[in-house]
Amino acid sequence: MKRLLFIVGLLAAVAAELPAQVKSLKSCLETGLQNNYSLRIVRNEERIAANNATKANAGYLPKVDLTAGYSGTLDSRNTRTAGTGGVTRERNIMDGAVNAGVTAEWTIFDGYGIQTNYQRLVELKKQGATQTRIAIEDYLAELTAEYFNFVQQKLRLKNLSYGVALSKERLRIVQERYLIGNTSRLDLQQAQVDFNADSAQSLQQLELLATSRIRLNELMAMRDMDRLLLVRDTAIDVSAQLNFDSLWSATLRNNASLLNAAHGKRLAELDLKTVLSRNYPYVNLNAGYGYTFNHYGNGATQRRHNWGADFGVTVGFNLFDGNRKRERRNAQIAIENAELERENLEITLRANLADLWQAYQNNKRLLALERENLIAARENHFIAHERYMLGDLSGIEMREAQKSLLDAEERILVAQYNTKLCEISLLQVSGNIMHYLD
Repeated sequence: MKRLLFIVGLLAAVAAELPAQVKSLKSCLETGLQNNYSLRIVRNEERIAANNATKANAGYLPKVDLTAGYSGTLDSRNTRTAGTGGVTRERNIMDGAVNAGVTAEWTIFDGYGIQTNYQRLVELKKQGATQTRIAIEDYLAELTAEYFNFVQQKLRLKNLSYGVALSKERLRIVQERYLIGNTSRLDLQQAQVDFNADSAQSLQQLELLATSRIRLNELMAMRDMDRLLLVRDTAIDVSAQLNFDSLWSATLRNNASLLNAAHGKRLAELDLKTVLSRNYPYVNLNAGYGYTFNHYGNGATQRRHNWGADFGVTVGFNLFDGNRKRERRNAQIAIENAELERENLEITLRANLADLWQAYQNNKRLLALERENLIAARENHFIAHERYMLGDLSGIEMREAQKSLLDAEERILVAQYNTKLCEISLLQVSGNIMHYLD
């Protein structure tokens, strides 16, 4: 008996928790957005796409090379004169050449291919930002759901601790009655069993609460996964301001997946423009400036210095490459597929929103019903407790009234959390999940 009372005291102490920093939902989200490793990786990928969106990478700027080199020959030769038949012998004749120069090549027109490539890089940059937004919205929804799960687990522990307190009081009353011979040992044993069961259930709930706390710390990328955590919310408040038509309009405007699908279609259109650019001529400019020094081992000329500039213009037209027609057809099909994917996504989002809205409405009605049931269960428990104190109610009946009260509190807690999950999903689909950061 003393051991069980010690457990009850321990439950109360743990439920209260040690002093720790109190965090609101907004502060948890801000901490996670700053620390979460997955989001940091996605942001870095967005930075790479932004770094690539330059005119130089698209081919607008000329290519300039600086070259330098040395070449030499070491020859030995015999030369026979035709008239006299004499032979001139030359050995180890060293000729050398040093050269240096700057060359530049610049494509000034290639059928709008360069411009199209730049537009593609800019579109990829925008797509990178949209994909980052998708990752952030998914993360906000996950962290918000876990935050309110943690609130739910704390409230459940509070309800179970209240149940332990009720069982403890009932056990005390039965013990006093047993000592004066006013009840049977069977009633005492039953009260003890109920008290033990409630205490065990509370201990199990402590583990669930710790699991949620660790998960919340993990999502916020805290170094100490098991650090104490206090949240500001003591209840799960459900928004009653949502409207289906407004949500659907916001979905068409703001849904990140729809925006990403629009980027996909735009990229497919740019691929077609790239293929069509090969129907135009191309114009290249080239220029250079060089210096050459030659050293001769024999002959009338011993050294020679050359320097100067060269330049030119190349105009060309690709008459036939065997693939252009096929690539054009495939690019047109890719545009059609991108549009079909966007339309299919829109239908899927409409269906998801309708399902979530139905669940949201149903859970709100269920929540209202459970609130009425809770009022009735509390009144029923109060009456049962009064009758039990007067000896007009058995222990089994009292336990049943207590169980009905705890079940009503559990059902309303589940209904609140399920309604909140529907609210989170509705805001995520409609692109309004950032509302939780306000």
